[in-house]
Amino acid sequence: MSNARTATITVRPIPPTTAVIVIEGDITSASEEALTAAHTEASGLGTTLVVLDFSGLNYMNSGGIGMLVTLLVRTQRQQQRLAAVGLSEHYRQIFSLTRLDEAITLYDTEQAAVAANV
Repeated sequence: MSNARTATITVRPIPPTTAVIVIEGDITSASEEALTAAHTEASGLGTTLVVLDFSGLNYMNSGGIGMLVTLLVRTQRQQQRLAAVGLSEHYRQIFSLTRLDEAITLYDTEQAAVAANV
C-alpha cells in the first residue's frame, strides 16, 4: 500500500479571462504533473487571471511550495496574474513567511478575486 499523498486538481473557467484551479487533497512534489497540466488547460482559455482554490487542501509540504513558485514563474511568463483563495490561517502564515503572498494575491473568496480582475 502506497502512502504517497495525492491531490485532485480540476480547472473551472470563468469567462472571459479567469480560470480557477481547484485543488483538493495534498500538494507535494508528486502533484507537479497534475498542477502543470491544469495550468496548461487554464492558459488555453485566454486567461489573464489564474485563481488557485485551496478550499479543499488537506496538506502542503515544501515540495508543494516549490511547485507554486514554479507555477508563479509560468504565469508571469504568460503575462497572467496568480491569486489564491480558501487558504487556512496556517497556510496564510506560510505564504507570508515565504513571501509568496507578495507575488500571489490572497483573497478571502473566489468572488473577490474575480471582481478584482474586472
